[in-house]
Amino acid sequence: MNTFSDSALTALALITSLDPVLWTIVGRSLAVSATACAFAFGFGLAAGAWLGVARFAGREAVLTALNALLALPSVVVGLLIYLLLSRSGPLGFLGWMFSFPAMVMAQVVLVLPVVTALTRQLVEDAERAHGEQLRSLGARPLLRSLLLAWDERYALLTVGVAAFGRAISEVGAVMIVGGNIEGFTRVMTTAIALETSKGDLPLALGLGGVLMAVVLVLNGLIGLLRRWRERRDGSVIDLTRGLTA
Repeated sequence: MNTFSDSALTALALITSLDPVLWTIVGRSLAVSATACAFAFGFGLAAGAWLGVARFAGREAVLTALNALLALPSVVVGLLIYLLLSRSGPLGFLGWMFSFPAMVMAQVVLVLPVVTALTRQLVEDAERAHGEQLRSLGARPLLRSLLLAWDERYALLTVGVAAFGRAISEVGAVMIVGGNIEGFTRVMTTAIALETSKGDLPLALGLGGVLMAVVLVLNGLIGLLRRWRERRDGSVIDLTRGLTA
């Protein structure tokens, strides 16, 4: 047997035997990304829905900046958060450096533009289709944004799943602000990088396999949500029901 097959078999054994080191890292990764996505989805959904219907001076500049943030490198985010949380930084008094909150904060910054931009696009498209009818009934921008976001709720679930995938597969930012400390801030992506450099290929392969499984499940959920939305779109939905009741 060669090195790869030996490592793969050992990695499979680590996964199936519920190795505590491996599954502790997996659990921490899921916790960090889920917490970050919860915060990002809450703020991003509200901001994106508002941007989808609002019209104001400088809107195009805001949208340009938002779209640019979609390509923001994770290492740059990590550097910025590091400067903010370091002892000499403006948020140094929090004492969050190399901790769970620091990693959550970094992932929120990475995921928030994704949620906001995709939500804005969905709501703006819905506004083009239904906005005139809602305006004729006297719906103001805030109410329109709420109604349109609710109508796109299944597509927004897809946005949430995609955001989680972006968060859990990120490595640069969490490594910089988390420090990759064993037992405290080590997550799947940072552990894979470290264990590979150390030559511990079974653990790296095991974590990589679990991470790929998570990504596959997320993509499967996106597909299911998309088909659910297509079936939903086949029925007639009255956006104005709440206005005319």
